[in-house]
Amino acid sequence: MSHEIKKPEDIQIPPSSFLAKLPILGGIMAVAGLGATLGSAFGEHKARAMFSYLWAFETVLAVALGGLGWLLIDHTVRSGWGVVVRRFVETTSATLPVFILLWLPIGFLGFHELFPWSHESDPILLKKAWFLSPGFWYGRSFFYLVVWAALGWWLYSTSIKQDSLSGDENAPQREKLIHTIRKVCAAGLPLYGVTLSFGAIDWLMSLQPHWYSTIFGVYYFTAGILAFFAFVTLMSMAAQASGALKTAINTEHFHDLGKFMFGYTIFWAYIAFSQFVLIWYANIPEETEFYMVRMEGGWQYISYGLPIAHFFVPFLFMLSRQIKRNRSFLAFGAVWTLVMHCVDIYWLVMPNYGAHGEGGHHEPHLAPSYLDFTALLGMAGVFLAVYGVLLNRNKVVAINDPRLPESLAHENY
Repeated sequence: MSHEIKKPEDIQIPPSSFLAKLPILGGIMAVAGLGATLGSAFGEHKARAMFSYLWAFETVLAVALGGLGWLLIDHTVRSGWGVVVRRFVETTSATLPVFILLWLPIGFLGFHELFPWSHESDPILLKKAWFLSPGFWYGRSFFYLVVWAALGWWLYSTSIKQDSLSGDENAPQREKLIHTIRKVCAAGLPLYGVTLSFGAIDWLMSLQPHWYSTIFGVYYFTAGILAFFAFVTLMSMAAQASGALKTAINTEHFHDLGKFMFGYTIFWAYIAFSQFVLIWYANIPEETEFYMVRMEGGWQYISYGLPIAHFFVPFLFMLSRQIKRNRSFLAFGAVWTLVMHCVDIYWLVMPNYGAHGEGGHHEPHLAPSYLDFTALLGMAGVFLAVYGVLLNRNKVVAINDPRLPESLAHENY
């Protein structure tokens, strides 16, 4: 049956469409947002600006890393259904090199303000000094960023190379390329898992250096890949609204994207509850510190609200098959998921400013700032600008992938 299916011809973003203007719009957002945020980082509110910057960085980075994770898994298991949306995934992960530059303010401008272990010492920190030493920390951070950037860019550029291998005479080359990609992804998966986990430990968990959780890396991965599926769903819809892949991406593919959002919503809740209940049951001071600072000063409202707004609401909303097959409802669910993702990462980062902000140790309190808005605006702007440039310069579907016919014929049963 697959040989009867015609390949799509609407495989470029039209120049007059919204997505074609994404690089310019993203660039404006980036200049305005990061200019205001980093400008404040050189003033009296440096610590507050850097915490907002770190929050925005981790929020947007999680989406790009979620795309890389799914891409590695997708190739390793030889998935076929998602080929028609995979270029959106590859473009997401191909933005990872720019995060090397975006990380520099964290590592060099706000290092002292963000990480208390960089200038404090006590018996617990002395035992962790070998790990939380600046030289080792910088070396690890550079390694994570380079690994992610190399994997993301290689997978993207290799897929683009495949676009030029048309015709039956190039079939062996296409199959060889697919086999090479599979081997790289299989080897890259454990490397991805380790670097993502330690990246979450070094840049998020060490904001509260006494605290530790053995599943925090999984928590961050789950948050990221859930947000990624919401993002790629919206980008697929935006591409169709722009005039590309109008029939290639159909209800069956959106149904599967909805199922992934639904599934990872449950997985996020499972990991979040597992982390909480194990810490609550053990009642070890070094562990309970994480939740204690989030149960006062207004943070308790987010702590109680996250299980409801980030799990029960989307769980019940996305439970129905009809919801996942209705594009308007699915788009609403994706937007809701992205908003909750921002709140979730905010809840991880910002209470630490209350405990270690300007003026030293004091009681944490929920106090949103305009810097939160400008930081997220700027960080999302950089991401969308780079994403837009990469998406517009190439075909929006892996047109010569041997599994494309399987994806075009995909059905849910």
